[in-house]
Amino acid sequence: MISDAEWQVVALSLRVGLVAVGATLPLAYALAWLLARREFPGKLLLDGAIHLPLVVPPVVTGWLLLLAFAPAGPLGRIIEAITGGTVLFRWTGAAIAAGVMALPLMVRAMRLGIEAVDVRMEGVARTLGAGRWRSFSRVTLPLSLPGILAGVVLGFARALGEFGATITFVSNVPGETRTLPIAIYSLLQTPGGEGAVLRLAIISVVLSLGALVMSEWIARRGSRNRNAAMQRTGSVTG
Repeated sequence: MISDAEWQVVALSLRVGLVAVGATLPLAYALAWLLARREFPGKLLLDGAIHLPLVVPPVVTGWLLLLAFAPAGPLGRIIEAITGGTVLFRWTGAAIAAGVMALPLMVRAMRLGIEAVDVRMEGVARTLGAGRWRSFSRVTLPLSLPGILAGVVLGFARALGEFGATITFVSNVPGETRTLPIAIYSLLQTPGGEGAVLRLAIISVVLSLGALVMSEWIARRGSRNRNAAMQRTGSVTG
């Protein structure tokens, strides 16, 4: 049986993951579109900076977030001036850490989805009188939707498994920042916590595996839909 405290951990993890992905989604898509459709000085540097959380130790990412969002930090001062509070030791801080760690995976999946959209389709829309925004909203965005969904699912799975940056940035506060991986780590240090560790580990595996399977299914379905759309476009342009 799963205890109320364990359900609280699961609920908090889902909350943090959903908020992290939802808040990161607009930025992730904008960056993905910029990298997929534009050439500009510093593009390689921007691409590297976006993917930096994937290669540096998560503790380093958490430390940098701590410097930025601490009361004396640049972002911390802004948040305190607006809200009168801080994100440190709060679930909102855990969501920020999870969002930062999920961003590279989201951008990568969305960029692949945008690059898979044939620019000829946008050209056809232009020749039919559609402006830039209409062409984007009616052609690019719908056809890149599988990449968006795959990115969201992958980002959510990454947010659920985030540990190092979160515990460094917002610590381990029961009911506030103790997500699934942090709870498992804490229980491993507790005598007699093996049963709870097993239950939470199973939940983590089920949630993550479900997210990965869903992401793969979305990617394959989107590929079939794009191929069909490209064939229709080829017949029109031909």
